[in-house]
Amino acid sequence: MKILLVEDEPKVSAFIRRGLEEEGFEVEVAYDGRFGRQLALAHAYDLIILDVILPYFSGLEILGALRAQDQETPVLMLTALGTTQDKLLGFSSGADDYLVKPFDFPELVARVRALTRRRGQQAKGAVLSFEDLTLDTTAKTVTRAGQPIKLTAREFGLLELLMRHPGRVLSRAELAADVWEDSFDAGSNVVDVYINYLRNKVDKAFSRKLIQTVVGMGYVLRSEA
Repeated sequence: MKILLVEDEPKVSAFIRRGLEEEGFEVEVAYDGRFGRQLALAHAYDLIILDVILPYFSGLEILGALRAQDQETPVLMLTALGTTQDKLLGFSSGADDYLVKPFDFPELVARVRALTRRRGQQAKGAVLSFEDLTLDTTAKTVTRAGQPIKLTAREFGLLELLMRHPGRVLSRAELAADVWEDSFDAGSNVVDVYINYLRNKVDKAFSRKLIQTVVGMGYVLRSEA
């Protein structure tokens, strides 16, 4: 599970990161709202932990930007702002959970596990849709505009990952780590090759292209401008 932690207090962020990594999570840290917003919008995470009071952009502004792009990544607000009004504002802005500082670390871990488990359960058996493209994770079928598309297992896995994070740029490393896992050779261009295979099957026969390249960053599923 990959977590983004946006926290501007170095001691607090180091404590949380170390503790979560000991629990088996992979944690990336942003120390201000500007970098946190950039990471949250550009990469795929299983959970985002947000402080509210941050330099440049507040946690609520980052959350608003996420939800404006229809990103459903679970968000846990972790902040010293603990009034009922603060909590209601967090939840109404799209937060999935809210924990007030100071906190007991075992409680944080329990909430993190609950949110990531819930996300995993929601993902099982899901039918994913984007524009006229539909992917059924149970039946292992893909259609576009009602037309069936036959994919190999690798192609299916790659498309599923893109469809779980529409509008978010996924790097080659992220795509490879999820689809190829330990069998991936970092020096190869296998991700680019398979993206080309997908485009030939998913986009080639249609005027509107969905799988797009962001030069120097990776690939994204979004409507062609």
